Amino acid sequence: MDVIAQSFQVAQASGGGWEDLTDGCLAELGPLPAGANLGFVYVTDALDEGLRLILKRLRAETRIHHWVGTIGFGICVSRTELFDVPAMAIMVGAVPRDSFCLLPAIGPDDLDLPDPVVSWAETHTPMLGVVHADPRVPDLEAIFTRIQNRTGCFLVGGMTASRGVQEQIADEVMDGGVSGILFGSDISVVTGLTQGCSPIGPTHQVTGGSDHVLHSLDDRPALEVFREDIGELLSRNLDRIGGYVHAAIPIKGSDTGDYLVRNLLGLYPDQGWVSIGERLDIGDRVMFVRRDGASALADLKRMVADVKRRADTPPRAALYYSCVARGPNLFGQGSVELKTIADILGDVPLIGFFANGEISNNRLYGYTGVLSLIL
Repeated sequence: MDVIAQSFQVAQASGGGWEDLTDGCLAELGPLPAGANLGFVYVTDALDEGLRLILKRLRAETRIHHWVGTIGFGICVSRTELFDVPAMAIMVGAVPRDSFCLLPAIGPDDLDLPDPVVSWAETHTPMLGVVHADPRVPDLEAIFTRIQNRTGCFLVGGMTASRGVQEQIADEVMDGGVSGILFGSDISVVTGLTQGCSPIGPTHQVTGGSDHVLHSLDDRPALEVFREDIGELLSRNLDRIGGYVHAAIPIKGSDTGDYLVRNLLGLYPDQGWVSIGERLDIGDRVMFVRRDGASALADLKRMVADVKRRADTPPRAALYYSCVARGPNLFGQGSVELKTIADILGDVPLIGFFANGEISNNRLYGYTGVLSLIL
């Protein structure tokens, strides 16, 4: 076993009930790393009703008290994607106890973080927060901002994706907000974001509209601009663009060209309007993008290589949060996304899940992958 694997270890199991899968993960895990005191656990939503029992069993068998995790339509573990099957993945490791702080669920009505979290953050200056969010909670980005303003840390993670309960783990099982773990400044980290779409035209200025409906772009009817960007072939049959063409909002001040992808909600030929899944004001910028497996794979390779280059020491562990529309739904079967990461990054213990929206630096993304390395 190499040096990296001695610091963090991962295990996974699939195809059974929560008891069998928990036993399978524990058996595959084997002897714990020396001083192991922190665990991550992700399960697919076939196991959603067993999350409390899983946590209880993991604590009893490993003697690790601190666990973080949630539920996804699929889970990520090293080179493997487990999607739409009963599956579970765990990662355990040793981190100095003063170097992390668990964040309980922060809801929309919580005006401040708990005093112990604030006190710890003032002393340890956290650099990274790994968080999970309940998709039923409104205005999640306001909660992200509140957490970052009080702690100063860069947030990554994803929204729970479940057809059942929407629960998270942060020492306890909970829901109704944003929870997770903060790592102090003595834990070195590197993060990266990869887009799942590619632009199909220039950025445009919103010159007319209300709420989610764009009336005009660059002083021209919004639908006319949209048709021009997507091209004549797609314009002939707009029914073909569903799930393929989306709107994107460029992030102000980004030096990497990042943008937030939002779904098209409707087209209004009679009025010349376009409706998108984001409220924009006059003067805001918007562009149109397409979901493209080939370009998404190329951008994934670029991002992983860049993250690896920026890491000044070999990573001890990796966390990856991908959109439910990626993985097999974008790249096909065979764990292409996770194998691509491993081929570039090397044999690093990795865990994560396929989320209902990805979190990076206070923002809620779609169709993206967010990678974080613990160095």
